[in-house]
Amino acid sequence: MFSFATLSVAVFILSSFFFPIAARSQNESLGLALSIDAGMLMPNAKQSCFYDGRPGRPNTIGRVLYSQAYGTDIWQNLKNGGYITDAVGNYNNLQVDEWPTMYYKNAFQLGIGLRYGLGGGWGWLARLDYSRLTAAGEWLLSSTNGTGIISNQGRYVRCGMVGVENRIMIDLGVTKQFFFDENWALGVEAGVNFNNTKVKEHKMEIAGTYYSILDIWDGASPYSGIGTYEYVNQGGLGYGGFGTLAVSYVIPGYGSLDVGYSCYYTQTHFPGFNDDDAFAPQHFIFVRAVMYNFLF
Repeated sequence: MFSFATLSVAVFILSSFFFPIAARSQNESLGLALSIDAGMLMPNAKQSCFYDGRPGRPNTIGRVLYSQAYGTDIWQNLKNGGYITDAVGNYNNLQVDEWPTMYYKNAFQLGIGLRYGLGGGWGWLARLDYSRLTAAGEWLLSSTNGTGIISNQGRYVRCGMVGVENRIMIDLGVTKQFFFDENWALGVEAGVNFNNTKVKEHKMEIAGTYYSILDIWDGASPYSGIGTYEYVNQGGLGYGGFGTLAVSYVIPGYGSLDVGYSCYYTQTHFPGFNDDDAFAPQHFIFVRAVMYNFLF
């Protein structure tokens, strides 16, 4: 990760010797400027696999499906809905035919940042962004004996899986602006990213009914009368690097409107899930308003 950021900064520094740059004028911001950005975050499906409910995950399908507290209700809902017959004698005769293939839906991201102009187009930046992400997937439920499924989907019942999380991104880096004329500039940014993920929901859908599979039973299968534990966030702190390209329309002395693209190569951390294989690229397309009147 750090080699990515280091290489990016080195490329940007070298490019300043070869890229034609207009002389600095009042279009360049010195001192402190405030920015507000909004756009679309495209997370990596690799990290959504946390929500697939497989054995060994913090939250599993089996813990709820085969539980005394929920198993009979699930079996009865399937029977009442016309998905299974009496050939599926009880919830222990149900099984996962195919595990979920998870993906993240594209999400809206909103942020605020500060940029400190040093002159010559260079500057420092700090930025904080927030997004609420939804992971979705589909899995197949069948019977252990291969009979008793009467839905129009053959030998299995299609079921859903949903995960919801809040994510905060913090970027710290260096920026370089290349001015073409009084009103147009190309901005290049690179730096490190820190992020915090908080899992809010994790539920499966069977026969039109949703069941939370967030582990509030300390790893035990829920049964009648079992006590629950306070939910502890299953997310965590991650880190990585980023690079950004943005085209700016500059209003000299006032600010700019930027349209850009950021590529993140980051770890979105879920303890006990992706400790050894956590990094993946993510993409962010944004518009950003920069206000120079905050400089001093």
